[in-house]
Amino acid sequence: MEDSKNTIGGDFLIKEVTSEDIFIPEEFNEEQKMITQTCDDFLESEVFPMLDRIDKQELGLMPKLLSKAGELGLLAISIPEEYEGFGQSFLTSMRANESLGAGYSFTVAYSAHVGIGTMPIVYYGNELQKRKYLPKLATGEWIAAYCLTEPNAGSDANSGRTKAILTDDGKHYLLNGQKMWITNGGFADVLTVFAKIDNDRVLSAFIVESHLPGISMNPEENKMGIKGSSTRQIFFNDVKVPVENLLGCRGGGFRIALSILHMGRIKLGGIVLGAAKRTINQSVNYANERKQFGSLISSFGAIKHKLAEQVIRTFTNESAVYRTSMNIEEAAKMNMAAGLEKGKAEIEAIARFSVECAMLKVYGSEVLDFVVDEAVQIYGGMGYSAEAPIDRAYRDSRINRIFEGTNEINRLLAADSAIKKGQKGDFDLFGKARAIFESIDFLEDIEPEFPGYFEEKFHYINNLKKAVLLVIHAFSERYRKDLIIEQEIMMNVADMMIQLYISESTLLRVDKMRKYFDKKHISIYQDILDVFVYDAAAKMTKAGKDAVNSFEEGDLQKKLNRALDIFTRVAPVNVKDARRRIADRLIYDTRYTF
Repeated sequence: MEDSKNTIGGDFLIKEVTSEDIFIPEEFNEEQKMITQTCDDFLESEVFPMLDRIDKQELGLMPKLLSKAGELGLLAISIPEEYEGFGQSFLTSMRANESLGAGYSFTVAYSAHVGIGTMPIVYYGNELQKRKYLPKLATGEWIAAYCLTEPNAGSDANSGRTKAILTDDGKHYLLNGQKMWITNGGFADVLTVFAKIDNDRVLSAFIVESHLPGISMNPEENKMGIKGSSTRQIFFNDVKVPVENLLGCRGGGFRIALSILHMGRIKLGGIVLGAAKRTINQSVNYANERKQFGSLISSFGAIKHKLAEQVIRTFTNESAVYRTSMNIEEAAKMNMAAGLEKGKAEIEAIARFSVECAMLKVYGSEVLDFVVDEAVQIYGGMGYSAEAPIDRAYRDSRINRIFEGTNEINRLLAADSAIKKGQKGDFDLFGKARAIFESIDFLEDIEPEFPGYFEEKFHYINNLKKAVLLVIHAFSERYRKDLIIEQEIMMNVADMMIQLYISESTLLRVDKMRKYFDKKHISIYQDILDVFVYDAAAKMTKAGKDAVNSFEEGDLQKKLNRALDIFTRVAPVNVKDARRRIADRLIYDTRYTF
């Protein structure tokens, strides 16, 4: 694996990475596959037969399902062994999240419990807190929820008004305030609640047991999708929270909140994979059954285009998710070797790759939205009917672009964080960017010859990196300290970064697959890579020019646009035939097997 000492979030912009440096899903071991199978079997036996009952929020059903998941150990995967968990790796937890990501509303309840509900205690709890809460959270005896958002504090979490005042005897905090959009709120036993102590400017975090007097809540929210998940407003009125339930240090809540959001973002990038693969299976099965004009619709080119594009975007998302997941795991091991305990080692590693976490949240949520939207179209009129399975997938998907910070916030975060890392000297972003800018007067507009397929693709990726660096340099020179104010341009930069990272991750995966499979086997994956890089380059051209044309004019504008044309140029691809081959493989297999 890539040496984590030399890897930091965002440095993919300047770093040459080889396929030996990354992990690919084809390398999961037998234990990880067994855990995955347990997750799959649980959904098939316990969740899918109950989907309508879940959506109606049948009283007690969701807690019962979570309890059953606990009996199988599915709630304990990331909890350390000393607290009755399984202590599995971050990579394993990501793979389990992917599998259980196909569970619609159950997925939301599950991920809220094992992720943002439980992990704050794993990462930041003291020994007494861990021993008191984690064993019961591991079994499902207690269910967890995360209480951060308020009516006037959404993306700007630190503007929350919930207050905690120390009592005169110094034994309790009196908690007063309101939280909203609380997943699992209707039945959670343990709440992580964020509030400001006295007149503090920053948040603190508390572990609050839901049975305490003074806690009340509104009825369940009537939502567009994820109807089966419990979503409540929770009110705290002079709730006496023991002082020993302060999580972390006073004023440390904002850091806890940010760290948990980083974790939630990459976890969501994995969760949507399971949902996308299930939706693809439904799409191809319907296309293989539905006849129009005397033929199965799976034989039509327009349908093949949709099926293939569903596969391409899902495969590329998967490639990037597990690349980053292993980077995080390796960084966590390095932190543990340096003396940090496992929880702190892992959360510090996740924070290290906050740029990638934000990008994967954006890309994955938009991939799933694309996949479910195309599924509705493949189903046609039936896709719009609640009698078919796709309307639930369509409605449930939409929240993911809002969860864990909106995609707009995450685009800004990804670009801003990468630039700030460069400004701090974490990696030589601006030295490389300046060198690219100074070279554009000497760029030769020629098409080089390559000794082989992969050499050509790596050349394209290196050039796409130059395109991003060029825009970052020109943008930074123009606006200096006011970059974040220019949100439209920041999002152009983020879109370029996302397309680059996904392209490179897919190339590295396909290249590494040569180690395990013969040339005939990987030819279909080269089709995926060809189409994606071809499309990504065009998207990067537009995003780059949209940025440049927003702040430059005259000769420099022409120079920058010419350089972008050269850096984003790739060879023509017969995308029709490539997509047909991808679709034909899916149609033959009748399920996602890529």
